[in-house]
Amino acid sequence: MFNPPLEKGDTGGFSSEKGFTLIEVLIATLVLAIGLLSLATLAGTVIRGNSFSNKMTAATTLAQEKLEDIQRQGYASASSATENYSSITGYEAYKRVTTVAADTPAAGMKTVTVTVSWDADAHSVVLKTIMAE
Repeated sequence: MFNPPLEKGDTGGFSSEKGFTLIEVLIATLVLAIGLLSLATLAGTVIRGNSFSNKMTAATTLAQEKLEDIQRQGYASASSATENYSSITGYEAYKRVTTVAADTPAAGMKTVTVTVSWDADAHSVVLKTIMAE
């Protein structure tokens, strides 16, 4: 089949409305860039949240271990103390402070408070228990 040569202004059967304009491509690129930057920000937030959760778990474990140790030793040997710890990973410093208040909340009872702090005391976990004679 013979196709005659195209004349001036003839698109050869192709509509000028098909395809994307430069503005449409730029808008699509902008929308994609905003979406990817949002995902990158979200990833950073998730990583910081996981790090904080790991530190909180380690601090809670240190406090719980101390409370269990005091309960195992008994009422008579419960005493106040301050200890410094390095975490399992070896780069995070924790400070564990145990406070024992006698005759609180009533006579013959002791309130034991264990506070574990990290990041230069910016964050802390506090666990309390009451022991009776």
